[in-house]
Amino acid sequence: MNLSRLLLGSTCIALAGAASAAQTLTIATVNNADMIRMQRLSQTFEQQNPEIDLNWVVLEENVLRQRLTTDIATQGGQFDVLTIGMYEASLWGDKGWLAPMTDLPANYDLDDVFPSVREGLSVDGTLYALPFYAESSMTYYRTDLFEQAGLQMPEHPTWTQMAEFAEKLHKPDQDQYGMCLRGKAGWGENMALVTTVANAFGARWFDEQWQPEFNGPEWTRAATFYVDLLSKYGPPGASSNGFNENLALFNTGKCAMWVDATVAGSFVTDTSQSKVADKVGFTFAPQQDTDKGSAWLYSWALAIPSTSKKQEAAKAFTTWATSRDYAKLVAETDGVANVPPGTRESTYSAEYMAAAPFAKITLESLKQADPASPSAKPVPYVGIQLVTIPEFQAIGTQVGKMFSAALTGQMPVEQMLTAVQQSTTREMKRAGYPK
Repeated sequence: MNLSRLLLGSTCIALAGAASAAQTLTIATVNNADMIRMQRLSQTFEQQNPEIDLNWVVLEENVLRQRLTTDIATQGGQFDVLTIGMYEASLWGDKGWLAPMTDLPANYDLDDVFPSVREGLSVDGTLYALPFYAESSMTYYRTDLFEQAGLQMPEHPTWTQMAEFAEKLHKPDQDQYGMCLRGKAGWGENMALVTTVANAFGARWFDEQWQPEFNGPEWTRAATFYVDLLSKYGPPGASSNGFNENLALFNTGKCAMWVDATVAGSFVTDTSQSKVADKVGFTFAPQQDTDKGSAWLYSWALAIPSTSKKQEAAKAFTTWATSRDYAKLVAETDGVANVPPGTRESTYSAEYMAAAPFAKITLESLKQADPASPSAKPVPYVGIQLVTIPEFQAIGTQVGKMFSAALTGQMPVEQMLTAVQQSTTREMKRAGYPK
């Protein structure tokens, strides 16, 4: 064998070895605009880390939660990076299903992350997910329509006031609807919004002995109000609308008001996707009998399942996508107002506050949200728009279906609440509560 052939063979072997060393990370995420942006900008990560390839699985919110729950509970190992929330991070971390987020790079600057967000993604002081963005909820409204109607939005509106505004602004013959709210069934879809409405009316999911309270006067008032509001002043097919659907309706000028996640602020003010970008006002989520639990606290975060065999590469990606450097990349490519909100103190610079008219309300709402005290009455659980117990995912999904059915007129509110009380009581007893 001559020298040139020997060298060529050695080169081929080396290249083959390099190719086999490349790792493919399978990332499961939700089809929200911020995550779609993350997928697009991840080309930068792949350029910086040529030994890592990214395979994306982008799913609708309810489908994502179902797929991830099934996979992690069965230790299926389909994914290397999961997009989850505070609910899953605390429960799955406690079960050992997630890899601890320890030994982070020094430049990650974990102290820059808001304490409430870190705590929501931790168990006994151990962090199990890195926050991609955090959110509360707020009120979006059309300033031009309010001005034309001679209305003025208070800084802290009540739900009663919102209904009065909706009545005056509801013009279905003009394809303009007074109020857009989540109606799509799901514990993280309609029940996130419905629970904050119920909190504002003084309701709670469970009393201090873990007994459901859907047969109480607070839930009756809240549920009746919610169903009446959307039935009278909501868009057609409201029972099918979640976050993304209502965002599309608002951005096309069909919603006079919308109460939903603060993260939508950058989308409704983006002239490339919103027809009403220069006509949007922002204020706090509505209160009613109390302000406790009237606005939620949530974070979409990136976690690594303990079943992943590529945890080092997965940590490299999760730290990159939740870092200051990623925020800078978003600012440079898409504008500073589009930086993922709610997670880092450094985000809220003078430049960001000037560019993002929704930033002040977002920041104040996040600071005021208290998952340990979500109701006017004492509760045995933690969580504002959810209950942080393993059983809640199934219970909340079932309750969400019943609320959606009430919206479509399949059952009266009183009958729906009776069914919810019975099914929730049955599931809690089956699960052995009180424990």
